[in-house]
Amino acid sequence: MRDVQLAHLAEQYGVATEYEDWRGRRVAVSPETVRAVLTALGADTTDPEAAARERARQLPPAVVVREGKAPDLALPDGAHGTVETVDGALLPLGPGLPLGAHTLRVTAANGEHQAPLLVVPDRIEPTALRRKKRLWGLMTQVYSVRSRASWGTGDLRDLAELTDWSARDLGADFTLVNPVHATEPLPPVEPSPYLPVSRRYASPLYLRIEDIPEYARLDPAQREGIQRLARPLRERGRTADLLDRNAVWEAKRQALEVLFQVQRAPGREASLRAYLEREGRPLVEFATWNALAEEYGTDFRTWPEHLRDVGRHAVGQEALRLWPTVEFHRWLQWLLDEQLAHAHHTAVNAGMSLGVVHDLALGVQPGGADAWMYGDALVPGLRVGAPPDEFNRRGQDWGQPPWHPRRLAELGYAPLRQVLGQALRHSGGVRMDHVMGLFRVWCVPEGASPDQGTYIHYDHEGTVGSLLLAAHRADAVVVGEDLGTVEPWVREHLDDRGILGTSVLWFEQDSGGRPLTPDRWRTDCLATVATHDLPPVASFLSTEHVELRDRLGLLGRPVAEERADAEERVERWRCLLVELGLLDEDVDPVADPAAVVAAMHAYLARTPARMVGVALTDVVGERRMQNQPGTSTEYPNWRIPLTSVEGEPVLVDELLADPRMVARIRRTVGPVGGDGQIL
Repeated sequence: MRDVQLAHLAEQYGVATEYEDWRGRRVAVSPETVRAVLTALGADTTDPEAAARERARQLPPAVVVREGKAPDLALPDGAHGTVETVDGALLPLGPGLPLGAHTLRVTAANGEHQAPLLVVPDRIEPTALRRKKRLWGLMTQVYSVRSRASWGTGDLRDLAELTDWSARDLGADFTLVNPVHATEPLPPVEPSPYLPVSRRYASPLYLRIEDIPEYARLDPAQREGIQRLARPLRERGRTADLLDRNAVWEAKRQALEVLFQVQRAPGREASLRAYLEREGRPLVEFATWNALAEEYGTDFRTWPEHLRDVGRHAVGQEALRLWPTVEFHRWLQWLLDEQLAHAHHTAVNAGMSLGVVHDLALGVQPGGADAWMYGDALVPGLRVGAPPDEFNRRGQDWGQPPWHPRRLAELGYAPLRQVLGQALRHSGGVRMDHVMGLFRVWCVPEGASPDQGTYIHYDHEGTVGSLLLAAHRADAVVVGEDLGTVEPWVREHLDDRGILGTSVLWFEQDSGGRPLTPDRWRTDCLATVATHDLPPVASFLSTEHVELRDRLGLLGRPVAEERADAEERVERWRCLLVELGLLDEDVDPVADPAAVVAAMHAYLARTPARMVGVALTDVVGERRMQNQPGTSTEYPNWRIPLTSVEGEPVLVDELLADPRMVARIRRTVGPVGGDGQIL
């Protein structure tokens, strides 16, 4: 009986008591896991039946309505409602409400009640997708794409030059990049772009120091001092050595502190003040977290008690004491806003239909700035991850707190809308990492293993609606990374709302494991050969990735079985490419991976996919993975520079000038150019 009551309470809170795994089998969640998750969400599991009754009596935390529709809201007898719009107008409760976040006010016998009301687009139709049959572009990790002028890691100038070249010389429509979210203000810097301290703001690691206008106002001695900081980093950047973010940030931080003291020209000062006014309180809070993190550490949960709540008076007093540092971090975000805008405008001016497409990470560090700023909307006792699947048999724990379903709704989804708006400020689109997180997330209780979790569900009308509202305002494309364990109706819902999915070549196969012919792919998707969590093609063809996972202890079965499966998958794809006339039958995939890479992208060109992404790592012949899921320090995740098939560093300068490299890239991307036609 207790388990039945617990299941009823779990249903009230959107906590799954069973789920379907990657094989399509139903898996029951243990009562211990369900109780732990419910407790973290604030439910009283000592009396599940009473808690469920109380939950059922509560009003909806938010009302979400699609544009042109009337709110589906049952009001008590005698009650009436009005809508106060964001600009202060009062409108009757009915169809025709303007898009945006408003306030619903209901007057009833027992007083006045209010709740957030969100009016969202029914569907998005970005201009770029209406104008062109197919969009294609390069996919890359900005930090890995270096030049002779960058400071050991790729930066926003490198991105601008890559986009300009790929647009003008290759006809690319976009460049899809890794998240450039904010990192720690002091070393050590977390290498994963998917575990930031904030998704709303960006990382100063990506700044090109010499592009800051105040650099030109330095005297010769000051400029020479900054160049002395840069030289050893540039030398290391011309090698295939692992990236050293800590060294890069320490040097850039010193240079930025010098530039912060330079008097700005009147126009620059006015631009800074306008930016600070627009960003307002949230930027002050973010900069305050950075200043406090420099004093007390980068995990706010270890700070003195009186500083852990962003709203406490003591926090304001500390901010005033540390105001020069707070101002410094606000200034950094202004510089980033300028250089992000420049990279995107460079892409568009060079002819790209979309320009830069940014990746939005699923979550943030549990002790970081967003967790501090949006603490009431997060669940600190849970960690987001993924259940066991084909490539990660033990499941994954990403160490991020999930949004609290009810509290996020009570806030009118404002924290989510703020993050989305910032991601789309200087871009033509956004890739939503693990887009299923708008519907449900796999949550692991503190202290449990990744496979001992369950799903918590969100009101997807609110979360997806918030995404569509931000994309509509920016006229931007949205790509949802819908790989892994996905309920079919979720993909249908996203498709109905105008959100593209993600289709990866290696996964496009029928129930018998046979690769799909190109005509069987879906249309509304970004088609790629692989992702940043999968091996480059050269490694996949040689099954090097199997040996790596075996060395790291990540295989759930004998290595011989895993290798045999990988080799069989490669052989099936080789046969299909030969059958389609895209690959010569005599080509040995292991000996000539470049030929297979070109054939695979010619295959993608024959699919009906609206977007095609070409990984820069594949076209230059990189063999090392950017990230090995299931590891942290066991593998140098997110620290791999771009290198060639010979293991030599590939710099942006060479991409633009080396005839052999240009020829290789043209051979690969040629078929997906020309508005989807085979060239």
